[in-house]
Order: sequence, then C-alpha cells, then structure tokens
Amino acid sequence: MNNPLSTSYFSGGCFWGMEELVREIPGVIATEVGYTGGDVPAATYDIVKTGRSGHAEALKIVFDPALLSYRHLLFEFFRMHNPTTRNQQGNDIGSQYRSAIFYLDDEQRFTAEDVIKSVDESGEWQGKVVTELVPFKVFYPAEEYHQKYLVKHPHGYTCHFKRALALGE
Repeated sequence: MNNPLSTSYFSGGCFWGMEELVREIPGVIATEVGYTGGDVPAATYDIVKTGRSGHAEALKIVFDPALLSYRHLLFEFFRMHNPTTRNQQGNDIGSQYRSAIFYLDDEQRFTAEDVIKSVDESGEWQGKVVTELVPFKVFYPAEEYHQKYLVKHPHGYTCHFKRALALGE
C-alpha cells in the first residue's frame, strides 16, 4: 500500500540555496522553485525580482510523511535561513526574499504556529522570528534555468547553509 505524499511551500531568501539543502533531507521526494504569495497572475522572475508583485521566491517540497514529518521539515527550514531578518537573507534584499510558510490546511497552520513559537523561545536566534504564516493561494513554477540551479552551477551564489542549532522537535 502506497503512502500519500504531502506538499509544503516555504520562502526564505533565494530559492536556489533552499532547494539545494532541502533536496538532501531524507524523505523529500521532489522540489521545485517558483513564486507564491502575491496577487499578480502568471508570475515570472522579471515581475517578482522588482519586489512589487507581492510574490516571494519560494520552494515547493513534496515529501513522504511516513519518512519525514511536516514538523521536522519546518525545523530544517528554520536551520537553513535566518528567520529574524525581515525581507532579507544574506545579500538578497526585498519582500521577494521574505521568510514565510504558506500553509495548505489547518493542520499545517497549527504545526507551523507551534514550531515558530518553539524556535522563537529557543534562544538560538538573537532577534524575534518574523516568519510570515499565510494561507497558500497559488504557486507559479520558476523558469527552467532556475530549477536545480546549484546542480547545474555547483559554485553559484547561495547564502544558505544548515546551522547546527539545538531546536527542539
């Protein structure tokens, strides 16, 4: 009997770096970079990069919940970016680089609220967590040259790395 797969959507800076780290997490089946959280239909990089579309560079993650819980995936998300900097990760500045979790249902929302609270109270970050928690609307896949970018360009720019944080799970 096959287990149904689950999907999540996160943003936390340039989508390339997040994608590269998430692909390495056991239980992740597939990733796709794209745009979500805005109101402009058929978002593209040329629109999103201006910061005026309302979209964030985001990552769609398909995972097997029998191997990887949504809660654990959230803790991994908080290890790979700084959730205390509003609209900035490394050299990437603008609302399109904001830290956000786009939840699909109440279960994801409640779990994300709990994890955000846990991360905020952990003392692992100096500032307050500013990660947005918003309902998912629509995801527009990014252009092909953005997909698996760091696989295609192993020495390409990224500001993401997995931090050794003692976050509770």
